[in-house]
Amino acid sequence: MARMSDQPERWTQATVYPDMWADPDDDPRNSEGVSPDGELATLNDFLTNYRHTLRMKCEGLDPEQLARRSVPPSTMSLLGLVRHLAEVERDWRGWISDGDPLPKLYGKRDADFDGAVAEQAEVDAAFADLAREQAATDAALAAHPDPGVRLGKNGIAVRELLVHRIDEYARHCGHADLLRECLDGRVGQ
Repeated sequence: MARMSDQPERWTQATVYPDMWADPDDDPRNSEGVSPDGELATLNDFLTNYRHTLRMKCEGLDPEQLARRSVPPSTMSLLGLVRHLAEVERDWRGWISDGDPLPKLYGKRDADFDGAVAEQAEVDAAFADLAREQAATDAALAAHPDPGVRLGKNGIAVRELLVHRIDEYARHCGHADLLRECLDGRVGQ
């Protein structure tokens, strides 16, 4: 069992506000000024910011750090979260489709976490998978600018799917905060 002294010292890159990840001028999520107009624009803005947060929590880490598990018996790692969110984005497209669900990217249940291994090729593939699946789900939803329209065989509203996506990313960004802090001590929202 690790002693408190074995843990990395907490630190941040920010110099303006010590509890932030980066200074406001360097933060891609910084949206000083007027917020977006309209429900759909607001939901998409929140989703975009959580996506940026996940990527930021992974920046500057090597494959071993990205694949390092949290605490036993958990299989959670930052790389596993990236793979999981790629899988989830793919699954959500099935919610708005009338067809059969797409096959799993990584195979059986929990393979997204179990297969997150410390190899650069796996890291590159995971981030490529995530970008591709996000773009495909975004494109599928962009065809429906009315957030109240119901889609797919279960009649899910575009609004509901966007809120599900925000919820999933927000929850996992909380996990990413703790995983990153355990890896190298870096803190910040």
